[in-house]
Amino acid sequence: MLRSNHPREHFNTPQLREVICQLRFPAILSIDTKEPADFQEAIRAVFPRYALKQDRLPPKLTVVNGTTQVENQPTIPNHHFLSADNKWKLNLTRDFISLSTVAYTSWEAFGKTLDQPLAQFIKLYQPAFFQRIGLRYVNMVSRQALELEGEPWSELIEPPYLGILAEEDISEQATRQSTVDFDTALDSSCRVKVHAGPGMVKQSAPNAPADKEVKFVLDFDLYMRGEIQPMLAAGALETLHGHSTALFQGAITDKLRRAMDPD
Repeated sequence: MLRSNHPREHFNTPQLREVICQLRFPAILSIDTKEPADFQEAIRAVFPRYALKQDRLPPKLTVVNGTTQVENQPTIPNHHFLSADNKWKLNLTRDFISLSTVAYTSWEAFGKTLDQPLAQFIKLYQPAFFQRIGLRYVNMVSRQALELEGEPWSELIEPPYLGILAEEDISEQATRQSTVDFDTALDSSCRVKVHAGPGMVKQSAPNAPADKEVKFVLDFDLYMRGEIQPMLAAGALETLHGHSTALFQGAITDKLRRAMDPD
């Protein structure tokens, strides 16, 4: 079973690396042509830092008379609003708004941080609808941090996420790669894209020491598509969060659950 009915828990040693919420909408060109000063003023108390970056779309490939031509695409302004400690980031472009954090403590705290920016965005830009609402949880399980060194992944992660590592005659040390990727429906309106498997974390900070520990990635990207009315966005996110709890609980064994020290 992919999902578990185990109740939601708070872990004192969580293995959650990042949480990302993104809401995509039909392009609003005024976000490109006019600085979002009113939007910044409404959220500046929580997100005082600002940076403007340019996102470059992949080149467009066309074939003319048998010859492939590469056409560079224009850049798209991406407005970054950051908390004072840089642990929370709000992004605004002409076709999406997102909130991400590396300091997730609870769904309630995350939702509270999202409420005002999302309400202000809807008020100022009046999107016709949201085309995609996504909620992504990226977990990286460290045996070292949990004092589980020497335990095989098969003792910590449930078989659907292990690939060939679920087989008794497969050596973890001899296996260079064993990843699982799938996209499946959760109900009539929600889906999830999953990436799971052992891997090493790349350090993004300059001059940071290399992390040589192999961790287990559980990456859940839950989403809804359609023409979702702005007033229904909060309810959609609550539904996605409910599914995320059942998925994570269904992916871990009791041994890993105990090691994360639930309340």
